[in-house]
Amino acid sequence: MVEHVVVIGAGVYGAAVSAALTRRGARVTVVDGGVPAGGTSGATFSWINSCGKQPRSYHDLSVAGMAAHRRLAADVPHGDWYHEGGNLEWAGDDAGRDELRAKVAGLLGYGYEARWLSRAEALGLEPDMDPAGLPDGEIAYFPREGWIEPVRLVAHLLSSAVTGGAEPVTHDAVTELEVTAGAVRAVRLASGRRLLADAVVNCAGPRAAALAALAGLVLPMRNTPGVLIVSSPVAVSIARVVHAPHVHLRPDGGGRVLLHTHEIDGAASGTGEAGVDPAAVAEVVEAGRALYPGLRAATVESVRVGQRPIPGDGLPVLGRVAELPNFHFAVSHSGATLSVHAGDLVAGEVLGEDHDDALAAFRFERPALAAR
Repeated sequence: MVEHVVVIGAGVYGAAVSAALTRRGARVTVVDGGVPAGGTSGATFSWINSCGKQPRSYHDLSVAGMAAHRRLAADVPHGDWYHEGGNLEWAGDDAGRDELRAKVAGLLGYGYEARWLSRAEALGLEPDMDPAGLPDGEIAYFPREGWIEPVRLVAHLLSSAVTGGAEPVTHDAVTELEVTAGAVRAVRLASGRRLLADAVVNCAGPRAAALAALAGLVLPMRNTPGVLIVSSPVAVSIARVVHAPHVHLRPDGGGRVLLHTHEIDGAASGTGEAGVDPAAVAEVVEAGRALYPGLRAATVESVRVGQRPIPGDGLPVLGRVAELPNFHFAVSHSGATLSVHAGDLVAGEVLGEDHDDALAAFRFERPALAAR
């Protein structure tokens, strides 16, 4: 019988799993080598979507993740982390337009909400955009997408877990997993503390492979850096996620705007603003200002660099490990979208619920992952 669960990692996955476990009556210790949301969860664009995710099982899991965020937000009327403002996207060249047309057609075939907007219709949603920065048409709009403020979400979920009896342990990294007779028996921490465990959940994000290795498991990962640029507070109306050529934007807290593009990720050579080429940052900011001229009144307040935790085949790794049945994974690139839903599934499985239908495609043992 599972009574005490050690959850490793206090980001969106760790917080969601901990809250779901305590809601079911389990005793939980959630351990982090730093502070809650201090890793990838604090440096993510946190776009809530299933926009082009393949295969169908991944798309469906993501759609379920979007629905779980809506339910949680409805259950917590004063929650301030969830924003379903929709997403606008357009392409800047013929190849990009062909790709976007194919994506929209595929999503409509799945029953996902998407439609094409004209320039005037897009400006009706985002009036502070420069019309010259928009094409005449073929602007894709995905109205049920949005974003979360991950630190606020983690705070809510961990608060719920602690209210349910969970013990948070911070600034104390896991150094050893004691494995005997086909099960993890205890977790040792850098402080010397030893936590007896009936089950362990690996929510360590980009460090998931290192944690798995402590249990004798090989988890292929291909983590990549992600660079986010945070503006100073500025009086510009941006109400939703916008994916334009060369810049992606969304609102951030306190009147700030978050800017990103995958084109800048290669400019990261370390952590923090000092680890990113200033010229690359300037290019993204200028692209943002060209689209939203009001951003010229803003400065760069900070640059965040995170590590995206990406399993080797790109798909989430969720649920129990067959050869080590009390060791579980909750690791994916799409943690912002998936964490509330997938964390609940993983927590249920830890405590003996059967979620094999939902988790079968994302098992650690799948051949496509092992082949990486």
